[in-house]
Amino acid sequence: MSTTTVRLEAIAYARSGDKGGMANVGVAARDPRWYPVLLRELTAERVQEYFTDRAGRTDRYELPNLHAVNFLLHGILGRGGTSTLRLDPQGKALADAILFMEVELTEAEAAPLRNESRA
Repeated sequence: MSTTTVRLEAIAYARSGDKGGMANVGVAARDPRWYPVLLRELTAERVQEYFTDRAGRTDRYELPNLHAVNFLLHGILGRGGTSTLRLDPQGKALADAILFMEVELTEAEAAPLRNESRA
């Protein structure tokens, strides 16, 4: 089966926030047909690996009614925003960071992206 690699931002948008030393990153499909891609490609293990230099543990929560997944990144801000040496101590940039992750799409999943670029 042939696949295409795209940045996550092509099929999803994201928001992030923080509470203490934890941050959450919500990723929602731009179209419901890409929600299965999020479930397949954005596992807790893969997101943990992506943020491994910062997060101690990652939990994933599925939100099918919103076509989204939410990740809790434990310990990514140390003991909290005021105690970390991170450039972005509140974790607001984590949503942008995850959108740079590359995901694999089947030809059928990528077809809508090709159709949009022709319009």
